[in-house]
Amino acid sequence: MVARRAAANGVDLWALTDHDDLGGQAIARATADEVGMGFVNGVEISIEWKGVPIHIVGLGFDVADPALSGGLDELRIGRVERAKRMGDALAAIGIPGVYEGALCFVTNPSLISRAHFARYLVSIGIARDVSGVFQHYLTPGKPGYVDHRWATLAEAIGWITGAGGVAVVAHPGRYKMSGGDMRKFLDDFKDLGGQGIEVTCGSHSPDHVMHFARLARHYAFHASRGSDFHGPEESYVDLGKLPQLPEDLKPVWRLIR
Repeated sequence: MVARRAAANGVDLWALTDHDDLGGQAIARATADEVGMGFVNGVEISIEWKGVPIHIVGLGFDVADPALSGGLDELRIGRVERAKRMGDALAAIGIPGVYEGALCFVTNPSLISRAHFARYLVSIGIARDVSGVFQHYLTPGKPGYVDHRWATLAEAIGWITGAGGVAVVAHPGRYKMSGGDMRKFLDDFKDLGGQGIEVTCGSHSPDHVMHFARLARHYAFHASRGSDFHGPEESYVDLGKLPQLPEDLKPVWRLIR
């Protein structure tokens, strides 16, 4: 269980941020309580901004909020439909059964993603590693990629703040956009009610940390620290092993009651 691993690694405040799903919150909170670790409700919402896929983390919201849960339901339905079309596209180039195979790597079938497709394709020898699968099959312009209508920035922030939560830009160093476009995005994010940005995270280099710390100061954002831990074999850093935030930044957990 992820909560037990976090506690064993010295984490004292933790959030489970599954993609577009709240189903694990109750057991995550119960386990955190059992091991004496603080817990914050969380989710990672898939959005698209000007053609760029981006993830927005929500923290500290009411899990029973109907607008948030309803919006996430729609995203999950669309995710499954997309996955089936990806399976059809790969079958058309001579790789059948990938959707069914990917389901073997999914705990919750409604959260099936390109990552699960990639794991299955590696397991049958189509590529040596997950990054190779993405490079040759699962990115725009490649034969297994299928476009999808994700949530908008306004929708995601609206769902999160409407449920009493805090919206945070997840791992901004991973998005393929220019510095100017990043500032335009952050302008929109702040104007719509976003309050936080991940500064220290599993996929950020030291240069990323310094850069996004500067942007956090510029926009007066609160700073988040998240491992983006997906499992021992698939994560850049283990739970609780990230560097601390720069001391002058305001940590996002101060906004969460």
